[in-house]
Amino acid sequence: MLIQYLVRLRIPIVFFIGFLSLSIQAAEVTKEQIKGLDEQVQDIKKDVLALTSELTRLEEKLLFPSNTQVSLFVSLSGDDDFVLDSMQIKLDNKVIAQHLYTFKEIEALRSGGVQRIYTGNIKTGDHALVASFIGRAKSGDAYQRSENFTVSKVVGPKFVEIQITGSSASDQKVTFKDW
Repeated sequence: MLIQYLVRLRIPIVFFIGFLSLSIQAAEVTKEQIKGLDEQVQDIKKDVLALTSELTRLEEKLLFPSNTQVSLFVSLSGDDDFVLDSMQIKLDNKVIAQHLYTFKEIEALRSGGVQRIYTGNIKTGDHALVASFIGRAKSGDAYQRSENFTVSKVVGPKFVEIQITGSSASDQKVTFKDW
């Protein structure tokens, strides 16, 4: 009866039989086979993550050779009532980085974290760096500060930490630290 129905619908019997055999084979997959497949997938994920990390490192070496590389970092310390909203960095009167901070990023900075806000290439010599931030006290009062710094670049990588410190929300200052 079923075969006559399929013939009337012009569905090839071979297709129907093939579909039945596939569904029977799918039902025969054991839990051990699924577990083995899952372990293989996890191994592949680990390999992909390792390769991605290595490629990122190689890309950074290629794009930012150590003899011209400059990296700028932001850190936050001091009063817990101060909330950092945004940061803008200018190098030689050109905006090179801007960042709006999330709650999690502020918490990470308060816990001693350091954010790499910029990595790029500059020529050797002196360069004007201006770091500006906008923040607020938990009471809602807004504060904005800017500070100038001269980056002296020599052959080799240059690292500068931009520190936002202060004993109260209204007393936050920008300082610079060469590494």
